[in-house]
Amino acid sequence: MEQSVSKEQIRSYIIQSQEEEIKRISMELHEGVGQNLFSILTGLQFVEAGLSEHHLKNYLHEMTQLIEKTIQEIRLLSVELHPPSLTTLGLLPAIKSYIKLYTSTFGVLVDLESIGEEKPIQEQKSVAVFRVCQEALTNIAKHADTSNVKMRFVWNEETLKITIVDFGGGFVTGELEETSVTLGIAAMKERMLLTGGHCVISSKIGEGTSVEISLPL
Repeated sequence: MEQSVSKEQIRSYIIQSQEEEIKRISMELHEGVGQNLFSILTGLQFVEAGLSEHHLKNYLHEMTQLIEKTIQEIRLLSVELHPPSLTTLGLLPAIKSYIKLYTSTFGVLVDLESIGEEKPIQEQKSVAVFRVCQEALTNIAKHADTSNVKMRFVWNEETLKITIVDFGGGFVTGELEETSVTLGIAAMKERMLLTGGHCVISSKIGEGTSVEISLPL
């Protein structure tokens, strides 16, 4: 007789399968497309250095700047999909790496503080927390109308607590219509529930939004 499979197990399997595919695409972007563009950029810069005609030199310089911008966007996309450091170095270094690209892309400064001794986290849980932090920061960049964010990691023996606070316009959670924002918030909460953790979001008009994440270690 087949064992029954819970909805939580199905959702967890779907998310894990999606993450494996996302990881593969991320590597192909970084190691394939990104490296090819970098080779083209290097070649164009070499040609530019040897040109004497001013108008051609200016045109080529514009092209190299466009490729540099494209490489930066691909790097951010690759890290957004799956940061390599998440697997090799862990959650906190991956968040730091993401924040650097996030700030350079959106112009939002993130004041990151880590309190306590960093603990190892199972990869599946680490990915879930990274995705929740990523969703929170993306929402801030798109909707909060702010240039400053405070992010705090607090490591205890049995729990990791993360707080993300912006100083934007805020919103009334109960009055949100079913949009990508509300679906994103629901996904954040669902991801944390699947890890055995919690995600609590509170917001007030004119005072910004707070995201509190709790993960059992």
